Parts: sequence; C-alpha cells; structure tokens
Amino acid sequence: MKKILVLFYLLLLVGLDSRAQHLVSYTKVDSFTTDSLRALWKQNKIKKVIVPIKYDFDVYEVIYKTIYVNGDTITASGYIFLPLMPTKDLDGGIPASILNHGTEMRVNSNWNGLKGMQAVVAAYATDGYYGLYPHYIGLGKGERRHVYQHAESEAQASIDMVRALREFAEIMETPFNEDLYISGYSQGGHAAMATHKIMEEQYSDEFTVRASAPASGAYYMTGGDQQRRMFEPYGHQAYLPYLITSMDRAYPSMWDGDIYEIFVPPYDSLLRATMTGEYSIGYVSKRLPEVPADMIYPAIVEKYLQDSTFPLRAALADNDLYDWAPQRPMLLCYCNSDEQVDYRNTLFTYNFMKGLGAKNVRLSNGGKKYDHNTCALFTSIQTKFFFDSIRKGKKRGRRGPIFKRFLISLARLAVKPSDVAVNRKKLKD
Repeated sequence: MKKILVLFYLLLLVGLDSRAQHLVSYTKVDSFTTDSLRALWKQNKIKKVIVPIKYDFDVYEVIYKTIYVNGDTITASGYIFLPLMPTKDLDGGIPASILNHGTEMRVNSNWNGLKGMQAVVAAYATDGYYGLYPHYIGLGKGERRHVYQHAESEAQASIDMVRALREFAEIMETPFNEDLYISGYSQGGHAAMATHKIMEEQYSDEFTVRASAPASGAYYMTGGDQQRRMFEPYGHQAYLPYLITSMDRAYPSMWDGDIYEIFVPPYDSLLRATMTGEYSIGYVSKRLPEVPADMIYPAIVEKYLQDSTFPLRAALADNDLYDWAPQRPMLLCYCNSDEQVDYRNTLFTYNFMKGLGAKNVRLSNGGKKYDHNTCALFTSIQTKFFFDSIRKGKKRGRRGPIFKRFLISLARLAVKPSDVAVNRKKLKD
C-alpha cells in the first residue's frame, strides 16, 4: 500500500512539473475592490469617465523561469494583476496587457502599492485585462544583474512571463485568450518595441500580438540626436555608465579587460562601488560630471565617434529597433519637450518604418510642453484608448472617444510647461 501511495505522489509531482514549465511560484501581495479604487481615483483626481472602474482585482508576485544573456536558465519576477470577473464576463477569455517600466538601477524586490506605472496596470486590470508588469531580468526578485537597454533580454522577460501567465491562468481557472497588448515607457518603450518585434518575427505561431504602443523610447540607440545628450549638460548622467556596463555583460568580448578602466578617476572607483543594484540612478547621477562624456577617457570617446566598428558602437547598433516593419498595429508615442529621450528618436523610427512599407504604424504626440515624467501620464491614457478600440474591433486602432479626448484636452491646460518647452519658446521669441 505504501509503495502505491509513493508512486501516486511521484506521478502527481511529475504531472505538476510537466504543467509548470515556466511558473515557479505565485504569491498574492495585494487586493483592490472597486470601492477602494474609487477612493484612490478621487484622491488622485482621476476621472472615472476617463479611466473606468469595473472589476475588483488581485495582485500576485510571480517568479518564473527565463534565459540569461549567456544562455543560463535563471528566474525573473514580476506582478500579475488578476481581474476578478463574474463567469458571465469570461466568455471569450481575458486579454493581457504587458506594461514595461522605465529605467531602474536599484533592485527593489518589495511590492509598494499602486505607485508609478503600476497604477497604469491597475487601469487595465479593473477594465478586464490581465495586467503583466515584468521586472525585467536582474531586477525585482530575479537572479543575475540587469542588462540595461538590451533588446533580447528585455523581450525574453516578457515572453517567458506570458508563458508563466498561461500556467497561472490555468491554476486560477480564469481563461487567458492569448490576445496581447504591449506597451512601455522610456526603457519600457524600448522593451515594448523589442517584445513586439521578436514575438512577431520569431514566435508568430505562439503569440498573438494584437497591438503595441512603445512610448518615449530610444529605439535608435546609435542615433545622433540621442547621442548628442551625452556631450552636453544632462541631468541623468548615470544612464551612460549603466548602458556601457550592461553592454559589457551582454557582449563579454566587447572590451578586453575591466570595463571600468574606460572611466577616468575618480569615476572608475565610484561607479564600481555604486553600480551594484543598491543605489538609485538619481543617487549615482548626482556624483557624476554634468556632461556624461567627461567621465570617459577622451581617446575612447574619439574612437567611438570615429570608428563605426568600435565594439561599444557595434553593441549599441545590435540593439537598435527602428529597422523593421511591424505587421500588427503600433502606436508610437512621444512628447516634444522630453528632456531625457529625444523625441526625434521616435520620429526617425516612424519615418524609417513607413519607408519599409509599414502600414499599421501611427504617431501620437502626448504634448508639446511636457517633460519626461508628465509625458508618461498622457501617453499612458492615449495607449489605453488605442488598445481599447482594437479590443472592440477597430482593426488599426482609434484615438479614443471624442468626449474623453475633450476632457483630456481640458486637463492639459492645467499642466505647467517643462523647462525645455519654456526655453524653446524663449529662443523663438
């Protein structure tokens, strides 16, 4: 009898293992009712007519298997927002919205509520979408170090999280209908673009991308407009060493020796001590020269500028994402006064894609006077309108209902212009 029981449990374990190929664990970290959301919306002056509240939802932290840049199997983490819908509303299953967050250097592994872009995910969850919020590889509770602006690993994190979602949905008995809506802001814009591209070009038989909306991302990594900011005063200097050291992890043969050798003293030792995942990008930036390029030996800067085969330049070019023609609808969002990511990067990408024959790519200007952080709010709303229209059957997507767009226009009037917009107006005057 004991042998039979042991055999039964072994078979049970084998069955669980065969089903859970990607999902390692899931833990509920929060719950939100429609009443609590109404109070939160009121507190933050969010109009329910703009961001409707329909369903309660739970938030789960998931750990799942993925692949590191060297081919190792590792774990990554993220949040799944599970809408709690009545059975009558589950016909046809639930679509999933993947939202990729902006640049983070500090590894933050604890749930901290609906802050930042997590509040945007909540807007999808309460409206009947699965909300996926990947932490990328190397952030959250994942293993190894993050590889910043590395297209393949950004996409891999989302791809394997969707695979984990399938297993999670089966366990929860809440059907996932395989429809994917992919968005992201800043680094998340680059990640959203990478995810759409790789899913469409390499996994079209596995994934159904209904639409994507990358926003304010650096898709043209080697582009002159974006690079120019490394040679002028810039308030986010740590982006440059974060990018260089990340490329060194992704392309170990890029630099023969210690990558920190390219930084002049005292920044070589300072960066080695602070770029550990313990400090925020703001903390590190405040300790760096105002002009980012000044922390690198001039001879190396000159090689980068003059030699198109220079390894760092080749690594960045490998992560350019403008040179393709999406088949599924894409909305490219930007703001003219973005002080972190040059808006012309988006315009270049759009024009290049159209030149390749892309018919389903559209541009959306979030506003001429908004800085990077304010732009995130308005482009997130534009993205939600766009996705909702496709979900309702519009093939190429729409900008949203006229009345809602009118209310957004009124809200814009209350927003102060960024310093970039003010300075641009002064120059014109």
